[in-house]
Amino acid sequence: QVQLVESGGGLVQAGGSLRLSCAAPGPTFRDSVMGWFRQAPGKEREPVALMSRSNTYYVDSVKGRFTISRDNAKTTVYLQMNGLKPEDTAVYYCAAGKYYSTSYRDYDSWGQGTQVTVSS
Repeated sequence: QVQLVESGGGLVQAGGSLRLSCAAPGPTFRDSVMGWFRQAPGKEREPVALMSRSNTYYVDSVKGRFTISRDNAKTTVYLQMNGLKPEDTAVYYCAAGKYYSTSYRDYDSWGQGTQVTVSS
């Protein structure tokens, strides 16, 4: 397990954009599936976007609005969020894991979480 360092959350109006960043140690970044999860109050943590070497996943509710990307030189993964909606409001967590999975239980390294709040 390693600590991932997130940045980029905040308050934005509906329709706006934010970009989240997550820095990971080189070996972790190179060998892991990287992803973003989110958790709203009273709800279970859900996958938002995941990226392995050969697969990319988006939850249906963000398809066409969010984009996950990796910068191998900076060992950083990003989540570009456009067209934000109030229902996107949650704490967003960066995660790293050995296996491509949509279950948060399969990820063993996590960021500290960053709040994203979208006002209507």
